[in-house]
Amino acid sequence: MKKTAFLLMILTVLAKVLGFLREVCLSYFIGANNVSDAYLVAITIPTVIFSFIGIALNTGFIPMYSDIKRNKGTDEANLFTNNLINFLLLISTIIVIISFTFTEPIVKIFASGFVGETLKLAITFTRISIFAVYFTGTVFVLAAYLQVNNNFAIPALLGIPSSIAVIISIVLAAKINNIFLGIGIIISYLVQLLFLLPYVKKCGYKFSKNLNLKDEHLKSMFLVTLPAILGASVGQISVLVDRTIASAVVEGGISALNYANKLNLFVINIVVTSISTVIYPILSLKVSENDINGLKSSISESINLMTLLIIPATVGAMVFSKPIVKMLFGRGAFDEKALIMTSQALLFYSIGMIAYGQRDILTRVFYSMKDTKTPTVNAVIAIILNIILDFILSKYMGISGIAFATSISMLFCTFLLFISIRKKIGKIGLRDMLLTFVKILIASLVMGIVSKICFEFLKGYLTNNKALIISIFIAIIIYGLVIIFLRIPEVDEIIIKIKKKFIKK
Repeated sequence: MKKTAFLLMILTVLAKVLGFLREVCLSYFIGANNVSDAYLVAITIPTVIFSFIGIALNTGFIPMYSDIKRNKGTDEANLFTNNLINFLLLISTIIVIISFTFTEPIVKIFASGFVGETLKLAITFTRISIFAVYFTGTVFVLAAYLQVNNNFAIPALLGIPSSIAVIISIVLAAKINNIFLGIGIIISYLVQLLFLLPYVKKCGYKFSKNLNLKDEHLKSMFLVTLPAILGASVGQISVLVDRTIASAVVEGGISALNYANKLNLFVINIVVTSISTVIYPILSLKVSENDINGLKSSISESINLMTLLIIPATVGAMVFSKPIVKMLFGRGAFDEKALIMTSQALLFYSIGMIAYGQRDILTRVFYSMKDTKTPTVNAVIAIILNIILDFILSKYMGISGIAFATSISMLFCTFLLFISIRKKIGKIGLRDMLLTFVKILIASLVMGIVSKICFEFLKGYLTNNKALIISIFIAIIIYGLVIIFLRIPEVDEIIIKIKKKFIKK
């Protein structure tokens, strides 16, 4: 698992770095203003509409495809895949018609604070970008199809062609006309689809126009994943509330939250997505073999591995929130007001970083046991808390309060999931995981303190950016030394493997 996760991490880093450059381009050419707010809402609408189906596909397609392939053969499994894609295309047509007809009310739902020129821009962008739903569902299916056929690399690289398309559209919008922002959204999903097609063909998939709405496999998959769909829908309500409140708090608020959240998710996605993508098939196998001890071991290993990487990133983001935002975004149209809003939001988003990672892994555990109800109920409770805190904290903390509310609700959701998983399968080694967590936290705090002192000293002689980069390298070295000293099992195991390789040579 570790080798595959590491490979996926490298590929994900490549894709996410380019994806992050996309956000840097947006901040440089557009900034944090009414145009960027309108654009981000237009991106959110098709994403939100299809994300709940994407969750269902990610959780339900792989087990269903595997069952059909095992019991009825590859041809039947591919036929199911094709039928699912055609069904999603039908749904997409309905979505496009509704969205194009009622664009303004839909935009107002996502950003009630928009008026005047900002509202007009959001409507224009949305009417263009909504056609992207034709590609999003198909991309979800084909990416899962490759994963179930043991091709994890290509889905991990999807962000590269997509980001390139968006970057080009942002530059064209700044140089020629803002309309290219909307067009870029469609192109970004189209190029993902074109990128996938050669590889799914190699796996034996061929598209056909046949659609069978009475397909029992189709019905079964959506019945099994209905709780996950509802859970994802509830999650998107949180996104909707966040952006609606932000649109009323301050102009550029949606953009500031977006930049901060993308920074936060950059680290999370690199680590968590890589681990959870690899661990899901392993968990499903352990469950199918009724290997409960093996399941518990996999849970513990994946959570500890994720914690080892996420905690130092959390501390780093909190200690260096402002200099990081300034180095990455602080140029072009990104002014001082945007810098302050974004850096404060990043600080409060980073508090929930560890919970985000643990929640993703624990949710996969329940899905592997075909229990989508438990994580959905827990998510609903957490989202209700998030929405309540959004209204309360935004009054006193502004944009930062919205980010803080998200982190608190994420921590609460993860706490509930730990309780639920213990009730379902018994003890999972929480004491050992807690001990590992404390050791990693100590190492991270030492790293944070030392690197902060170094930064304050170095910026008296160097530019802030140079001082920050050197301080980050020092932080990595300090963290590595401390975790070796504290004898963390996962680190000891890695060191033993490295030593064995050198001895062989």
